[in-house]
Amino acid sequence: MAGPLQGLKVLEVAGIGPGPFCAMMLADMGADILRIDRHDSVGKDRDGSDFMKSGRKSILNRGRRSVALDLKSPAGVDAFMQLVESADTLIEGFRPGVMERLGLGPDACHARNPRLVYGRITGWGQYGPLSQAAGHDINYISITGALHVIGRAEGGPVAPPAMIGDLGGGAMMLAFGIVSALLEAQRSGRGQVVDAAITDGSALLSAIVYEFKGMGLWGNRRQAHLLDGGTHFYDTYECEDGKWISIGALEPQFYKLLLDKLMITDRAFAAQLDPASWPALKQELQSIFRLKTQAEWCALLEGTDACFAPVLDLDEAPQHPHNIARNTFFERDGVVQPSPAPRFSRTAAEVGLPSPYAGEHTAEALADWGVEGPGK
Repeated sequence: MAGPLQGLKVLEVAGIGPGPFCAMMLADMGADILRIDRHDSVGKDRDGSDFMKSGRKSILNRGRRSVALDLKSPAGVDAFMQLVESADTLIEGFRPGVMERLGLGPDACHARNPRLVYGRITGWGQYGPLSQAAGHDINYISITGALHVIGRAEGGPVAPPAMIGDLGGGAMMLAFGIVSALLEAQRSGRGQVVDAAITDGSALLSAIVYEFKGMGLWGNRRQAHLLDGGTHFYDTYECEDGKWISIGALEPQFYKLLLDKLMITDRAFAAQLDPASWPALKQELQSIFRLKTQAEWCALLEGTDACFAPVLDLDEAPQHPHNIARNTFFERDGVVQPSPAPRFSRTAAEVGLPSPYAGEHTAEALADWGVEGPGK
């Protein structure tokens, strides 16, 4: 494996959503990830009966090998603990207390490997009144204010599909926490627990909104502010062909260029930052943008400082010339998927192994890690 994390050894206790995405990020950067799957999962992702893993079609599971262990058996626990001894970090996403009941909690693992960074990702965190409750992304971003600010004024909040909570506020925060703890362990020689709560992370991702609120620039109404589609110069518009474009001309010089490009001379548009004028000016812009197709607006505005982009669907986005030039997407096993990010000048990341089937590499991976295990 190439990438800046080459040589890092990670155990990933199989889960769904944020845990696998965190492991995918580390794998993309070159880490050696062993996914520990349940022994009774073997074969299910090959025949399609385990849709959460999806076999080769999975994107979140790419870049690692899979070992199948029965963590409720002494032999499985022994093999797992042998792996812990040589691992740098561990990722698990069970409810608080589950790993402890299996005898695989932080205390037990640190007794075998004091340098281990023990990464834990949950919705509500390891403690707090809700820590044992079931939930999903939509619930976690609800109690932090993140969901409240997303949506149209005339409707209710609109849930972004697992991006702000599970992946952004959860998995990416866990990856950041793991790397931070690993850097600290190089100095101290001691590992620690990283408690990545999706609620904490989604609250942190809302920092800019809370900053505006603290400055008196953000209230509790949706679509009434600079960055939530409340203005005429920062929103999406439908085109003649039913496709959409986005405008983000915040700065005065970019706003002026947008007006020039659209040949708008109406003096009412001079009141850019007057909230009272936004609804009427938005209607004017919508009338203008409905006069041309998305492609025609791209020909006029794309690549200029008018802060413009077409709103592309999931089929169109990988075909955009900018994304093609940067190899932002690639295809493997018939699945178009995002490429590793960010980019590095010297230790370039690259996609490694395809997504494994459960237990596909049990014997070879255990041997590579120097473990005498059950082999199934």
